[in-house]
Amino acid sequence: MNKPVRRIAIFCGLLVLTLLIRDNWLQYVRADELNSHKYNRRVLIERYSNPRGNIIVEGKPVTSSVETKSGDFKYKRTYIDGPMWAPVTGFASQAFGASQIENIEDGILTGNDDRLFFDRTLGMFTGEKKQGGNVVTTLNAAAQKAAYEGLGDKKGAVAAIDPRTGAILALASTPSYDPSVFAGNSDNDSANRQKLLKDKNEPMKNRTLREIYAPGSTFKVVTAAAALEYGKVTDINAPTDTPEPYFLPNTRTIMKNHAGGCENASLNEAMRVSCNSVFAKLGDDVGRDDMVKMAEKFGFNSEIFTPVRADASVYDKKMERSSNALSAIGQYNTAATPLQMAMVTAAIANDGKLMKPYMVDRLTAPNLDVIEKTKPEEMSRPVSQKNAQLIQQMMENVVENGTGGNAKISGAQVGGKTGTAETGENNTGTPYAWFISYAKNDNGSPVAVAVVIEDSKARTGEVTGGGLAAPIAKDVMKAVLGKQ
Repeated sequence: MNKPVRRIAIFCGLLVLTLLIRDNWLQYVRADELNSHKYNRRVLIERYSNPRGNIIVEGKPVTSSVETKSGDFKYKRTYIDGPMWAPVTGFASQAFGASQIENIEDGILTGNDDRLFFDRTLGMFTGEKKQGGNVVTTLNAAAQKAAYEGLGDKKGAVAAIDPRTGAILALASTPSYDPSVFAGNSDNDSANRQKLLKDKNEPMKNRTLREIYAPGSTFKVVTAAAALEYGKVTDINAPTDTPEPYFLPNTRTIMKNHAGGCENASLNEAMRVSCNSVFAKLGDDVGRDDMVKMAEKFGFNSEIFTPVRADASVYDKKMERSSNALSAIGQYNTAATPLQMAMVTAAIANDGKLMKPYMVDRLTAPNLDVIEKTKPEEMSRPVSQKNAQLIQQMMENVVENGTGGNAKISGAQVGGKTGTAETGENNTGTPYAWFISYAKNDNGSPVAVAVVIEDSKARTGEVTGGGLAAPIAKDVMKAVLGKQ
């Protein structure tokens, strides 16, 4: 080979080597980055080239897919009773991505998850089209319907849990939205989404998981747990040495009571009529640091993953004594998601054992083989069995003889706690109406519920947890008990 030809051969060899290095760099090093790049439409086109798998509630899908006649995307997501299930499913849109279960389990639903490799490979030989797997939830259809219809045109949320396992039974949030209206890629889909985003009532907000509210007097259950666990109360029927009026520590501010007979009231009586002074004093007796410890054992100050993320509920770690006393009655900086307050109730109903909440029971392949199943997992033990049962006595007294009478269910033991949380500057805003409760039958307690009404047509003076929220909790509990 003469010298010029040898040089051309070497040059061509270097070009080939460069192309090989570049090709391997793109395919093996940058593959994930390019696959997920926001401008890579091929990924989106492939995602909607086949029907997605379904999200299933009690054996029935609450999602579907329809074939479209235009554009690059062959299939579009649809939803059955979309507004009712939106806080569970989230959305999957050709134009705007996906959220919640639709996003977290996208690999299973599209069939792209590595665990479905065998199904995809088998399909290449059999000629079957690629199919997505399914997400089977823990939701109870009757409980969800009771929660959603109970909220009606009110702004609020409901969370219900099976205390024995942590399985989420209901997650309702109103006002809600239909994910179908922007599942496509048209101008109409874009306009529908913009309308939802601009709605001042924020229908796309998942209030069960992503809104934290002052829990008001429902937080007194946590304070009672702290008082019992740290030995500040040893007899729930003994006087608590609470003066009337009671001044917040280091201040001349009187803690107002909306109930009578709170002076020296026992813990049981204070829970029944919801004495602010008794629980504020107990919060101060326990002290800020131990109140923080107790709240955190119930799940406060941490995000919760169900697997959909729930915002962290708050019990302030740095406040002064007077603020801690206010926080002990669910005011000041104390704030909780409805899911968090359902967890508090579930732990009490489950004799002190808090189970980790979850809403996905199992993932299945297109042929229904189980790919992954969720095992119930203990999260913590905030209170002893003895103290949990003492709190149950008090909560059942609230329903039988106190402010929670609207939650009574014939043939079942029901425990509950009402709450009316003041809001706005100088408490001029519409108060939040809360109710937390559980129901028991011969199989223990299969349901714990938290209901919050953020806004309703009721006048401010008529907003009470017992009046607005307790009837909704009752209907949810009855729906679950009816299937036991």
